[in-house]
Amino acid sequence: MDRKAASHRVPITVSVMLASILQSIDTTIANVALPHIRGSLSATLDQMEWVLTSYIVASAIMTPLAGWLASRFGQKRVLAGSVAVFTLMSAMCGMAHSLAQIVLYRALQGIGGAALVPLSQAVLLDINPTERHGRATAVWGMGVLVGPIIGPMLGGWLTDNYSWRWVFYINIPFGILSLIGVLSFLREVPRRNAPFDFFGFATLSIAIGALQIMLDRGQILDWFSSPEICIEAAVCSMSFYLFIVHTFTARHPFVSLSLFHDRNFSVGSLFIFIIGVVLFATLALLPPMLQDLMNYPATTTGIVTSPRGVGAFITMAIVGRLIGRVDTRVLITTGLGVTALSLWVMCGFSLQMDERPVVWSGFLQGIGTGFAYVPIAAVAFVTLPAYLRNEGTAIFNLLRNVGSSIGISAMQAMFTRNTQTIHATLAEHVSRYREHLPQLTPYDPSTSHGLAALNALVTRQAQMVAYVDDFKALLIVTLIVIPLILILRSARATAQAVEAPALIAD
Repeated sequence: MDRKAASHRVPITVSVMLASILQSIDTTIANVALPHIRGSLSATLDQMEWVLTSYIVASAIMTPLAGWLASRFGQKRVLAGSVAVFTLMSAMCGMAHSLAQIVLYRALQGIGGAALVPLSQAVLLDINPTERHGRATAVWGMGVLVGPIIGPMLGGWLTDNYSWRWVFYINIPFGILSLIGVLSFLREVPRRNAPFDFFGFATLSIAIGALQIMLDRGQILDWFSSPEICIEAAVCSMSFYLFIVHTFTARHPFVSLSLFHDRNFSVGSLFIFIIGVVLFATLALLPPMLQDLMNYPATTTGIVTSPRGVGAFITMAIVGRLIGRVDTRVLITTGLGVTALSLWVMCGFSLQMDERPVVWSGFLQGIGTGFAYVPIAAVAFVTLPAYLRNEGTAIFNLLRNVGSSIGISAMQAMFTRNTQTIHATLAEHVSRYREHLPQLTPYDPSTSHGLAALNALVTRQAQMVAYVDDFKALLIVTLIVIPLILILRSARATAQAVEAPALIAD
């Protein structure tokens, strides 16, 4: 560990966390502003999807490249350049006056933001000794997890009180502060002249890009009934196959196999993939459920779902101090268990409930996520060599992002199909000859208005059942992955194995 970097630990931490929080917030903050952007730019609903897709695809493609860039050109240079590009493109997005402009600037913003989260994690691990990695990971995790949770609420407030352009302008002052801090306090780490595997990067990029587009547009185009989705699936499969074969046969592959020789990193990457599926799928399901079925305003929805962030924030502050004192496997088991409990509470949601089950389940999930996320991120890197850290954080965060994309798309597809199936099942039991129906005046099936109202009632019930089915699926996924904790090495043993050399080096 660099002594001079350690002496500037606080300003470096603030600087890189500003960058990390900006990127994590930006993954969700623009969602609530899309209707306003659509009206301002006179775009169709299908065209507006590209405002989100361009950012997601560009960020996903560039994330695995962050590790190689940092190793080749220097961690400080790449991080400062990424902050500068992200901030500049945020300003350009706010000034966009056409759909083509905002899609282009969002793609460039995604390219700039791709390296912010993984490199911020690598920097915090570099400037802290091994015994402080738990606390450093907790600080990093607060920004990564709390950002997407507060993003929609912040975006809605800015859009309602100012303009959708302020959703992007808000990044500028914080981006400038982050850039000044990185340039002033962060010291450059030794670089490695690693060869660049263009074929490996190209095949992985094509596979990730095709997957992200397929997941983002699949629900709109009815999945594999669309030729576009079939082509994207074929391109993704072929590219990923070529990437795997090339990785195992190349002398210097783009993704080093040494990463996955480390058992903790491999299992930790699997866990973070599952966390991405469960956390972000739940975040995507709750707002439309509350607004469409429970008639909650956007602001109220943000307030009701905010206890999730409170729970995560509080827990991360505690769990960072427990790492090294309590077996990490116990912490992760506790986190996944509490997450499963929160999903079990969500399985009891109904149209007759008030806001208390939503608040309670969200707070529980925040606690569970905090208990699981920080130890997973810490144990994944505790035995990983320092020279693989930049590449490791890039792959680690890529898997989290891919998990979130797959989870959101899978749950939305499952929701749509289940709604149709359950609606048909419920409708089979509705007949004008039922004795109780004539007493329900608004739902009199003998009139067109009554029939429409009755159909809307059945649809709402079907949608709520479909949401509950989604929560049950996420509960099952969480429970299935818990036994894999046994594969992890004890955190105490791994910490002791690396702590002595680290302290000697200090």
